[in-house]
Amino acid sequence: MNASSSKPLQATPVAADPAGAKPARARRSPLRWLLMLALPLALIVGGTAYWLTGGRYETTENANLRQAVVSVASDLSGRVVAVNIADNQVVKAGDLLFSIDPEPYRLALAQAEAAVAGARLQVEQLRVGYAQAQANAMLAADDAAYQASELERQRALSTKGVASATALDDAQHEAQRARELMSVADQQVASALAALGNDPQIATDSHPTVMAAIAARDEAAYKLGLTEVRAPADGVVYQAASFKPGQMVGAGTRLFALVETGDVWIDANFKETQLAGIRVGQPAEVVFDLYPDQPVEAVVEAVGAGTGAEFSLLPAQNATGNWVKVTQRVPVRLRLAEPTELGLASGLSAEVSVDTGRSRSLGFTSHAAALN
Repeated sequence: MNASSSKPLQATPVAADPAGAKPARARRSPLRWLLMLALPLALIVGGTAYWLTGGRYETTENANLRQAVVSVASDLSGRVVAVNIADNQVVKAGDLLFSIDPEPYRLALAQAEAAVAGARLQVEQLRVGYAQAQANAMLAADDAAYQASELERQRALSTKGVASATALDDAQHEAQRARELMSVADQQVASALAALGNDPQIATDSHPTVMAAIAARDEAAYKLGLTEVRAPADGVVYQAASFKPGQMVGAGTRLFALVETGDVWIDANFKETQLAGIRVGQPAEVVFDLYPDQPVEAVVEAVGAGTGAEFSLLPAQNATGNWVKVTQRVPVRLRLAEPTELGLASGLSAEVSVDTGRSRSLGFTSHAAALN
């Protein structure tokens, strides 16, 4: 072996691979942990709160504003002589809307007043007739008494042989005739008394004939007053564009409509599954589509007696084999808590939310309360 082969070999240091080195673990900040925990907790708290309060309010968008609509018509037939309204005009209760020609009814009233005067005159004539019948009855009674005494005298003379049989027969005939005339006179008195209602002292206006005439006069005066048609309530005139003076109208024929502004309510159609907690008197909030940013307070006034389908023109028949269950809706009427200045029109769409006051509780809370 040579010297070079006996020289020991030296190891060459190898540099460490920086890619294979294990990096140091970075420390996570507390804020990151807080955010990671806060999001699930917020979801849990929000979901719980939503579940607890979710059954308190019952809401529906199937709701409409309603106002009482009065069909305006004339109680009389006749020609329209004056029209004091126009379409969409606001009127107050008692305002004159239009007038029917009053002349025929004024003449009828004059005839009725003349009939009252004639009936009163007739009663006075009945009083005079009653007094005359009484006088005739007295004369007939006196004549009957005289003829009876004359008959007795003729009988006495005939017994003595002084009077003839012919004279006695004449006396008997006259006495009989006087009695019959007295009976007729008494019947005339009774008839005259009956004509006065069996009360000779009856007041003239209390006599049936006069009362009937007065009633006819009052009816004529009432009809004359009906020639002026006035607004029955505060409201807005509607569908009166073609109503003009000069046209003939019939009694009871609808002429135009009056939408009452003082009688406003909301019909909300809730699903039958929402009615369990709705009661009369509960507060509610109404939001009209026309005024989405102006909610109006209301109160539940009534819950319908049946579903809308039950009172429809053609109720559903579920007796066939192809029956499909459909959730029914029941109308709930709400009344505005206070008058509103919003310009509302009948039929407006609205969203209604009723506060039933119900609340849910967590199961473990109820279980703990039961154990205590």
